[in-house]
Amino acid sequence: MRGEFLREIDWTQPWLAPLAATGDLLARATDWRAELNALAEAKDLHNHRGLRVRFVPQADLTPNTAYEAFISQTGCVPTRDNLHDFFNALVWLSFPQIKVRLNALQAAGIADMDGVGPMRGKLRDAATIFDENVALLVTHDVLLLEDLRAHRWQELFMSRRDAFGSDCEVCLFGHALMEKLVHPYKAITAHAYPVIVESSYFALPLSDKHAWLDQAISRTLSNKLTTADFTPLPVLGIPGWCEDQGEAFYADATVFRPARVRETGSKTT
Repeated sequence: MRGEFLREIDWTQPWLAPLAATGDLLARATDWRAELNALAEAKDLHNHRGLRVRFVPQADLTPNTAYEAFISQTGCVPTRDNLHDFFNALVWLSFPQIKVRLNALQAAGIADMDGVGPMRGKLRDAATIFDENVALLVTHDVLLLEDLRAHRWQELFMSRRDAFGSDCEVCLFGHALMEKLVHPYKAITAHAYPVIVESSYFALPLSDKHAWLDQAISRTLSNKLTTADFTPLPVLGIPGWCEDQGEAFYADATVFRPARVRETGSKTT
């Protein structure tokens, strides 16, 4: 089945460049889900229980079973014919170890609460945010991260814009974030997850970068993951990701918001 909805995706956009080769292959396939499963089998994908990962129609999801628990119990990922689930599947192919670890954390969070319930719980909430809306901010420059956390947008995106691509890269992970960016607008904001690397990382081929990130990040994710591990990142502020990124662009405080100030006078993001 050819996914007509996939025609909306512009694979030339800079934020999709790391995923474009596999994504475009799937988008051009006569049956994109069959091609997806063929790629998953070729990559020998398994979930945290050792079950083979397969992408199945949404109708296969067992009634009254949580989506994350179903993946954990069966290895099957319910996948609808829409952009949201397409990008989710693409991330499974690109960063499988991270996806497996997140699913394990989500399933554990559901089990700890004896089901889904009205509230996710802190761990599952953080894992879901990671899954849906994280952008990996990869750098060996800790000062750049300090600018990000302090919301020093002019310093980060203008004074230090040459660092992006040489000392810093942003790689999208969240599939809901990718879906939003099919029709981009200035206010789209990711949850940035910082990753510190050696400078030699930036000389690696793309496939090696993905493999390194997949392994390294999957090892760091634990039941101590919280929303405090993220910081806001207006993604169209990333140098080269939008036109007309001048001083007025970054002066828009409705998007590039200052850090909040607590009553004690200390700043927080």
